[in-house]
Amino acid sequence: QSAVNVPRDFEGCSTLRKYFGQLHYLQSRIPMGAEQEAAVPIAWTEIFSGKTVTHEDIKYEQACILYNLGALHSMLGAMDKRVSEECAAGAFTYLRDHFPHSYSVDMSHQILNLNINLMLGQAQECLLEKSMLDNRKSFLVARISAQVVDYYKEACRALENSETASLLGKIQKDWKKLVQMKIYYFAAVAHLHMGKQAEEQQKFGERVIYFQSALDKLNEAIKLAKGQPETVQEALRFTMDVIGGKYNSAKKDNDFIYHEAVPALDTLQSVKGAPLVKALPVNPTDPAVTGPDIFAKLVPMAAHEASSLYSEEKAKLLRDVMAKIEAKNEVLDQFMDSMQLDPETVDNLDMYSHIPPILMEKCAALSVRPDTVKNLVQSMQVLSGVFTDVEASLKEIRDLLEEDEAQEQKLQELLGKVPPPQGSPPPPSPGLAEVSKECSKYMEVHEKASFTNTELHKAMNLHIGNLRLLSGPLEQVRATLPSPTLTEDDKQVLQNLKRILGKVQEMRDQRMSLEQQLREMIQKDDITTSLVTTDRSEMKKLFEEQLKKYDQIKVYLEQNLAAQENVLKALTDANVKYAAVRKALAEVEHKWNTTVQTLVASYEAYEDLMKKSQEGKDFYTDLEGKAARLLEKARAACQAAEANRQQILEKEMKKQPPPRPTAPKPALQKKPPELEAGGLDVGDLPPLGSLVLSELPEELRSL
Repeated sequence: QSAVNVPRDFEGCSTLRKYFGQLHYLQSRIPMGAEQEAAVPIAWTEIFSGKTVTHEDIKYEQACILYNLGALHSMLGAMDKRVSEECAAGAFTYLRDHFPHSYSVDMSHQILNLNINLMLGQAQECLLEKSMLDNRKSFLVARISAQVVDYYKEACRALENSETASLLGKIQKDWKKLVQMKIYYFAAVAHLHMGKQAEEQQKFGERVIYFQSALDKLNEAIKLAKGQPETVQEALRFTMDVIGGKYNSAKKDNDFIYHEAVPALDTLQSVKGAPLVKALPVNPTDPAVTGPDIFAKLVPMAAHEASSLYSEEKAKLLRDVMAKIEAKNEVLDQFMDSMQLDPETVDNLDMYSHIPPILMEKCAALSVRPDTVKNLVQSMQVLSGVFTDVEASLKEIRDLLEEDEAQEQKLQELLGKVPPPQGSPPPPSPGLAEVSKECSKYMEVHEKASFTNTELHKAMNLHIGNLRLLSGPLEQVRATLPSPTLTEDDKQVLQNLKRILGKVQEMRDQRMSLEQQLREMIQKDDITTSLVTTDRSEMKKLFEEQLKKYDQIKVYLEQNLAAQENVLKALTDANVKYAAVRKALAEVEHKWNTTVQTLVASYEAYEDLMKKSQEGKDFYTDLEGKAARLLEKARAACQAAEANRQQILEKEMKKQPPPRPTAPKPALQKKPPELEAGGLDVGDLPPLGSLVLSELPEELRSL
């Protein structure tokens, strides 16, 4: 109802555009076209004949709305100030190009062409007037005016068509006469400004012929203007004054001053028109014009199917792009793996300028424990003292046992007992046997502990120096850590390599970003609404147009991929120069890491060393007590064994018979050399009985 009774203003234009767009949305979903299931009769009145024309086709409704939109635009243009180059031709052009011409006579191809060119011509007139008011260059004004002539010539051809003449009737002659008058008039304006240009170029002969031609064409326009309003007559008279004055002045100057030959008009270059006006575009699916689609929830199955086809086209595009990206990424990854270049560590010179945090932490921890080294040394000394005491006690026990064993063996030999097998000592007394068993056990434990003690002392000696260093000034710690020495050339090589590695990372990041953008664009790209309002025959074309939105990002990606070869070549060259520097840095870094690890290990070993030292002290203190008790026991047992041996020896000597008083005392008066030397005691003498008998005279031996 609003579109039929539309107000004669720009709000009316908006209403017509909105209604036209909603009709477009509707006919895409409901079969309301000619001979379709939901077609309904639609009636409109022809503007020229006054007849009512009815068609069962929704497109006829759209065509009539478009015609009225163009008509309303032309009315508003006539009322508006003549300063705009936009015109009503857009609606008529869209109607001519997108709808059948058989609906009614006033929508025929010739009538629409007439309307289009009339609108374009009048719009170009507005632009011409504006150009003259703005004092544009004469040649430009001439071209704009020539284009007005071209538009009106096209309109005149449409008016001369028999179909148009029969439809328009009497007004056809009036319109034709007016259009022809305008053709001559604007041709005169065009030649007037061509004459002005010749004057500027000091071509005085050309100036005369252009002004003369302008005067001739203006006279023709005046003839055709009979019956036109007084405003038109006044404009023609004003123009005659301008052109006539220009012509008379130019002719007089040339005749009396310049004397240039006046060329024939047809020998001069014709003025080519400059079409600078534009038709207001008609886009039935522009939401800014049509408003929201009131049938948006009605999506035909065909649109869903077409959307699936479009999704497959998008997926194909993504697959093609990703295949190229993955191929390049694989080459890049393999290349970087073979190079073994980590951008973050290729230039690690900064790490040598300061103490690493882990080492600073250890230094800080030791700074609040100043007695660390002192405590460790004292612990070592205490442990060594206890160890020495235990070893001395066990050695004394062993010496006592060996001495007792030797004395026991001598006693047995003195008593004439059969000597024991070679290497087998006589069995000790039960007390000493127990002492010997315990001593052996303690010696075994001591030997095992001695190895552990030795290793502990080695570890302590190894770590004490590092602990002293960590406890001292930080400058000393820093001086202990190795650092590389690089020449200026070496530094330049490093900087160049870092720059190229930065380019590699930049290329990677850009590639990932572009890939992500492409995926997001594809994911958000839903043209179902457009597919609903697109004819099936236009689907392929629509797909191609829609996929063009990805062209720019594809170009960026291709440029990124193409750059990879040059970047990798530059990286290869830089890496060759970096080889010597890399080796030197690797050696220094290894020494640095080893030093740091050693110092950290010394700190971490401190608590363990103290713990093991304490355990060693506790162990040896316990062992020292046991060894001391065993030593006392050994001394007591040895004394008891010695006393027992003395008793046995005295008893054996009492068993021997006493010597006779008359018996001579031969050799006994003289001590053997062994006794004289003091080398033997009583226990070393041979058995007494055998000694006496051997010294008796022969005649007494039988007694």
